[in-house]
Amino acid sequence: VTMASESTMMAPICLVENLKDRMMVNPKALQILKNISQPVVVVAIVGLYRTGKSYLMNRLAGQRHGFSLGSTVRSETKGIWMWCMPHPSKPDHTLVLLDTEGLGDVEKGDPKNDSWIFALAVLLSSTFVYNSMHTINHQALEQLHYVTELTELIKAKSSPGMDEAGSAAEFVSFFPDFVWTVRDFSLELKLNERVITEDEYLENALQLIPGNNPKILNSNMPRECIRRFFPKRKCFVFDRPTSNTKDLLHLEDIPEDQLEGNFRVQCANFCSYIFTHAKTKTLTEGITVTGNRLGTLVVNYVDAINSGSVPCLENAVTMLAQRENAAALQRAIDHYSQQMAQRARLPTDTLQELLEVHTACEREAIAIFVEHSFKDDTREFHKQLMAAIEKKKEEFMLQNEEASVKYCQAKLSRLSEPLMESISRGIFSVPGGHELYLEAKKKVEREYELVPRKGVKANEVLQNFLQQQVVTEESILQADKALTTGEKAIAAERAMKEAAEQEMLVQRQKQEELEQKMQAQERSFRENIAQLKEKMETEQEDLMREHERMLEHKLQLQEKLLNEGFQKKSEDLNEEIIRLQEEIKRTNEQKPSVFSLILDLVADALTLALPGAGKLLASGMKFLASVFSFKEKSNNKKEL
Repeated sequence: VTMASESTMMAPICLVENLKDRMMVNPKALQILKNISQPVVVVAIVGLYRTGKSYLMNRLAGQRHGFSLGSTVRSETKGIWMWCMPHPSKPDHTLVLLDTEGLGDVEKGDPKNDSWIFALAVLLSSTFVYNSMHTINHQALEQLHYVTELTELIKAKSSPGMDEAGSAAEFVSFFPDFVWTVRDFSLELKLNERVITEDEYLENALQLIPGNNPKILNSNMPRECIRRFFPKRKCFVFDRPTSNTKDLLHLEDIPEDQLEGNFRVQCANFCSYIFTHAKTKTLTEGITVTGNRLGTLVVNYVDAINSGSVPCLENAVTMLAQRENAAALQRAIDHYSQQMAQRARLPTDTLQELLEVHTACEREAIAIFVEHSFKDDTREFHKQLMAAIEKKKEEFMLQNEEASVKYCQAKLSRLSEPLMESISRGIFSVPGGHELYLEAKKKVEREYELVPRKGVKANEVLQNFLQQQVVTEESILQADKALTTGEKAIAAERAMKEAAEQEMLVQRQKQEELEQKMQAQERSFRENIAQLKEKMETEQEDLMREHERMLEHKLQLQEKLLNEGFQKKSEDLNEEIIRLQEEIKRTNEQKPSVFSLILDLVADALTLALPGAGKLLASGMKFLASVFSFKEKSNNKKEL
């Protein structure tokens, strides 16, 4: 299935239906998301009803019609509507547009619904567009009281000890970028006679008002919340699209060239900014959200809302990780099994040949698991993968042996037919018959030697065949009247010596194969360490980047508050800043010895997978482990 076709929808579909007593996720919309394995850029728009949100979203979709505009006072969009399409400028990404029902609709029974729609739009989007009319003034900010309720409606962490403020401090790590669009804007962009940009206009409007009376404190709350939760902010102002009031009622039908020139330019700028700057949706620690993952999050959040609890990002990520890691595990195991079955021609000529195919397939399987898994903090799923691959490798080795035995026995049976026939006809029961018998037997051995690709059991099958011949040979030898007693004793001794040599050959091969298995185990160990080390280092870097980004934002916010004369508020941020600095220091210092974590993983996986052979390999693995931990310590000393 090509993702482009999967993510192309001819029209929007309802994603979350807002019923009076609860919210409901539309299964059809979920199925669309489930089919999108690409990363998604999610743009959600929110604002008071009848402010032209849907028109802007249709512009982003490159369509005149789509999201319902509605020309009456009644708001058209109930719940959240979704439109997916290939991203116009990010290859292999899907653009997901979310249009929400108008806030503040008097016909709606429960005003709490508005707050939940607002919170869901924040949780699901990577760029959050707030749409309002005329100007960003005191009234406009008061109407944005929903942002102040987010601390009650969303939790970042599930830890019971974390209060609302502590949880809200984490919002910045997963909240979307914030874009304020102001429609029918008729003011001049000037401040103290100086021409200012749209962004400066927004930042000026978000400045806190000095004073301590309840009205001012209340008025400052939305400003504070926007500045704290949304570090990246952008503003766009739009002129009135047309001077004809009647035309405003059917804006989607007005030809482009009849719209005001400024409005057309402003729309183009807005769309261009969104296509260029709207980022891929990610969760904490840089976890990329695909369409499929977005669907899981929608269900998780709506279930939480319906059950009366608060959507918690940490819980949602944990649940998503469990589900995705189980799927990644299965995907990796299936890949290993399919590739082994395709590439290994059983019986292989040697065990080494099979083990080399195993090494290649295992490397690919681990890479698949590492790519599609995340937050496997206890390495539980990785452990299961190692155990499963080890078990499947054993099964393939067993199948290889069985195929070799079957093939060799069939070949030997056919090659020894003349010999068996001669024995049954009594050909060798004559003077000099023992010599004739030895020649016939040697002929079988020589012909068997020339058979190609007999596999790992070739010597063992031959040894069994020769052992079965011992009694027959002995009777032929004793019955041969042409030989003296001394000659018979020498012949018997020679036969015993040959049997012992054959037995030694089989034992030597078994020893070699055991060493090859240990080497394969070492390669497996190294491969798991290499890929896990890389994965853990990437995770650590993502975590560090996230912490540093949060710290930078809080320091900038602190400086801004200080410049505005809010000394107390600036000091209040100290606790969060110190906590983050300590977290960064701890993460830096930890850089845990990856090996100490992985050694347990390998030991557990081996015990699980190889109750028999695993014990034999354990001593070799322990030695390998000590070598690796020594190397790691040496490397750490060098770094220091």
